[in-house]
Amino acid sequence: MSDIIDKGYAERVPTDDEPQTDGQRWYIPHHGVYHPKKPGKIRVVFDRSAEYHRETLNSHLLQGPDLTNELIGVLCHFRQEPIAFTCDIEAMFHQVGVDVKHRDYLRFLWYENGNLDNEPTEYRLFGATSSPGCVNFALKTTADLYEKDYGKDAADFVRRDFYVYEGLKSVREPSEAINLIESSRQLCQRGGLNCTSTYRTTRKSSIVFLQHNELRTYKPSTFVARTYQSSACWVCNGVESDTFQFRVQLKDKPLTRRGILSTVSSVYDPLGLVSPLLLGGRHILQELCKDGADWDDPIPENTMIKWEKWRRDILLLSSLKIPRCYKPNNFGKLKKAELHHFSDASHYGYGQCSYLRLIDDEDRVSSSLVMGKSRVVPTRPMTLPRLELTAAVISARVGAFLRDNLQYEDVSHTYYTDSNAVLGYINNEAKHFHIFVANQWTSGDTSIPRQIQQTWLREV
Repeated sequence: MSDIIDKGYAERVPTDDEPQTDGQRWYIPHHGVYHPKKPGKIRVVFDRSAEYHRETLNSHLLQGPDLTNELIGVLCHFRQEPIAFTCDIEAMFHQVGVDVKHRDYLRFLWYENGNLDNEPTEYRLFGATSSPGCVNFALKTTADLYEKDYGKDAADFVRRDFYVYEGLKSVREPSEAINLIESSRQLCQRGGLNCTSTYRTTRKSSIVFLQHNELRTYKPSTFVARTYQSSACWVCNGVESDTFQFRVQLKDKPLTRRGILSTVSSVYDPLGLVSPLLLGGRHILQELCKDGADWDDPIPENTMIKWEKWRRDILLLSSLKIPRCYKPNNFGKLKKAELHHFSDASHYGYGQCSYLRLIDDEDRVSSSLVMGKSRVVPTRPMTLPRLELTAAVISARVGAFLRDNLQYEDVSHTYYTDSNAVLGYINNEAKHFHIFVANQWTSGDTSIPRQIQQTWLREV
């Protein structure tokens, strides 16, 4: 709490101050929270959803537009080049001020200098439901205002590669990383935002490390003594090996529908890199729903056997390592980039996967899994051609998303399916579609049918 007050994120209310809000005030309760992986460090949590006479502060605030970048898009940028780094905005939600006439709605009580023998003192701070919208708007506006001073690369990094308060980026050369870090840090400072804690290793060549406004480059020999793991947007990333890994720590949950849902949901895989494995857990959960099992009913014995097997298999994810960068070691200058999208379906589930195929100037080829999606079939009966069509539509939407987010020039897209019915729908330009097919075409992005007809591989 002293840190919040000393840094100016909260102010003491003057004793002679009159409320600016027509005599109205709101006092926010607060408590401390310890992080299990950061012993000795406590974080202050202000409960802005606390009720008083059936009223809450957050219920009277507009949340604002969702200006947060998509996590999947940020991770795709993060995997493109060999040299990568991360950074974050220090105390981001405290960086945007509140109008003086509204600060009395953000009062709280605290003992001055931590002395519990004195009467509590009134303070005022910033932070509520509107904070994410405000700070993201401030961050992007800062990039727009100072783009001419610090360059388009720094402005694009601040605009496109931040997820909430954490930025992730990959570049071709260490010198490019250092220049981008320094220019983006200065750009953020012009907007009153402190960009700090920037670090990364790639291919064991060097580490770019920024802390306390000091920029350094560490050599591999220095890095050996600084081995640690970084958590980048909830995906555990092995810094030294430059790979994505999954930290699986399954808690003992009751063998009920509620416990199974909690365990399946605890494995967070935003890119869908282990979609086939997660599909098995979702299928078990769907079977319980079909059987009408209540949330806390014990699961049947045959389902228990399937669940225990899936639970043992999911623990093997801890040994899985997926290269962060799409390009392998010693990969030359990029000559051509291709995206290949595969979709398929069965009565067990349906889904798609997208691979990036890169060719360098020496005609060496590299292939990497970019992302995947898997779904259990709906509980209502559906024919296999309809499931195949649904998978094809998902594949087309993923392709449209990657077209906007992968920053390669002239990327070709090729779509694959083994369903003649889907190929017939794609090539149909004369007849009217059935209701189900028409709904697939028109739900969401109306340009998807034309995208599929123009880009799908028809010679399958």
